[in-house]
Amino acid sequence: MESRFRAGCFYCEHNVTQQERMLPIVTFDTSTVFFNRDQTHPGRLIVALNWHVDELFELTSQQRSQFTNEVALTAQVIKDHFHASKINYGIYGDTVSHLHFHLVPKMPGDSDWDDAFVNNPENPLYLSDEKNEALIKELRAELEGLYETIRN
Repeated sequence: MESRFRAGCFYCEHNVTQQERMLPIVTFDTSTVFFNRDQTHPGRLIVALNWHVDELFELTSQQRSQFTNEVALTAQVIKDHFHASKINYGIYGDTVSHLHFHLVPKMPGDSDWDDAFVNNPENPLYLSDEKNEALIKELRAELEGLYETIRN
């Protein structure tokens, strides 16, 4: 049987590179939600598929539906929690091909409002470990609560 994971992929290996960039919040049926350490846009999260594929079309219809439902649920939570005007959804994969969404809350006053968010800004904003932990705890409770509601 072919492996569902790819060697060298930090989403599959959960390696040091991944830990330097993001912190896990919660694992759902098809995805894991990560807190992006760069909080230039407060509430920026990543939703990554729990196994390796490169493209959205590689999922079955049922898997794609479940995955995008989990992305939508996560977007709803961060839009409400951070009072965002809009969520930007980014799927890239040029250097990290593992299927994942960047969810980036945006406000009209943001310097990049009316433009795509910058994935790797010149001066990223990093919060303290304590602030990261507090936000992760709040977001985990909200995500788990809403997930249980839609599953029932």
